[in-house]
Amino acid sequence: MKFLLIVAAVMLTTNVPSVYDFTKNSIDGRPIEFSRYKGKNLLIVNVASKCGFTPQYADLEKLHELYGDKVVILGFPANNFGGQEPGSNEEIAEFCQKNFGVKFQMFEKISVKGEDQDPLYAWLKEKTGKEPTWNFCKYLVKPDGTVKFFDSKVNPLDKQILNEL
Repeated sequence: MKFLLIVAAVMLTTNVPSVYDFTKNSIDGRPIEFSRYKGKNLLIVNVASKCGFTPQYADLEKLHELYGDKVVILGFPANNFGGQEPGSNEEIAEFCQKNFGVKFQMFEKISVKGEDQDPLYAWLKEKTGKEPTWNFCKYLVKPDGTVKFFDSKVNPLDKQILNEL
């Protein structure tokens, strides 16, 4: 039965023509329709609070502050790699605010790979042929629908990303 549900979810995901058709819950549980971001660059990042790349939260926030007119940062906490995001949504939100002053849009914790992969990440994988290999992988979704993947080692303020905006 679980297998059939996964197959159905993947089939539904592949019928989603655009990232702007998704709706995801914010970290405080409010539904956010991605249609509100139509025409904007989106940087979708799987984040974790106890990772060696966690300091990238500061650079994501700086990117948000400096280039918020060119790109919308969407953070998705995930506990898929080394158990490095064990907290609840409330704990994650508090950690991000207290330690990094995060103001960019954060969402509820999801799974970004595996059998329970969230449909958004299945869509991103379909578009790029790549799924996250660790925390802080980044997908840049351009307004024309093209999607580029950047691994964890690519800092949010790296020219590879800035040149795409």
